[in-house]
Amino acid sequence: MPLPKAELHLHIEGTLEPELAFALAARNGVELPYADTDAIRAAYDFDDLQSFLNLYYELMAVLRTERDFADLADAYLARAAAQGVRHAEVFFDPQAHLARGVSMETVVEGLWRALGESETRHGVSTRLIMCFLRDESAESAMDTLMAAKPYLDRITGVGLDSAEVGHPPVKFREVYETAAALGLRRVAHAGEEGPPEYVTEALDVLGVERVDHGLRCLEDPALVARLVRDRIPLTVCPLSNVRLRAVPDLAAHPLPAMLDAGLLCTVNSDDPAYFGGYVDDNFRALNLPEERQRELARNSFLASFLEDDEEKRARYLAEVDAYAW
Repeated sequence: MPLPKAELHLHIEGTLEPELAFALAARNGVELPYADTDAIRAAYDFDDLQSFLNLYYELMAVLRTERDFADLADAYLARAAAQGVRHAEVFFDPQAHLARGVSMETVVEGLWRALGESETRHGVSTRLIMCFLRDESAESAMDTLMAAKPYLDRITGVGLDSAEVGHPPVKFREVYETAAALGLRRVAHAGEEGPPEYVTEALDVLGVERVDHGLRCLEDPALVARLVRDRIPLTVCPLSNVRLRAVPDLAAHPLPAMLDAGLLCTVNSDDPAYFGGYVDDNFRALNLPEERQRELARNSFLASFLEDDEEKRARYLAEVDAYAW
């Protein structure tokens, strides 16, 4: 069994494997512009974040019904459990579905069919985090937040994803203030392609409790010192960073330097169907010493939104401490 870990940066739509995409397309009468699964995988040679997003949104068209979303989430949870995941905080992108005429109810209830049974079926506890698309308007994000209000018993927090450059966190100040007033936890993608100033802005303006990616914080020593001092977690996604050309290769990945600087980093898979591996694949790809892997696993549970169940967090941490390779 792999090292026990939590996954905190995982887009459920990014777990759509080509085989499931074709199965759902057939079920829903959707015609995909690819001859077969090999043709989809051949399209995974991304130049940057936007080239990935184009394919990501194209394949999402097969997700139509509650059953589709349940099947998608259940397939991820089964794979995650096999990779040692004990707790998963799952992102979803409602705007991308609402724009296709798929209702918030369909998305949330479908995902919850799988997430609600995950501990029993897979031994994985879960949280659900609703992300806003930063290349859409702040008004659209606010409308989405309002549409989610009937489902806030299922939704733990909000996040901010999609194309980062040119869409600074400040754009979503009011949305995040409203989310905070509703009692939602707050995270945001920052410092992946965008500058370190976006990380600072996400902290100061949006009040985020975790930073997704955050690689470029290393360009600002004062920001690094602040992140270390305040123990702000960073959800790092190594295989994603390589596939989207944020770093040239795994040997050049800054994660070891980030850990050496005292940053509270975690390792995650982001969009594993597209980036070549699930979370334990990301751990193994880095070739880190065993005790450093244990540190990352401990960090993942420390950074989890488990404040409502500290007994569970303590149990997971004990599993990490007892793990033997």
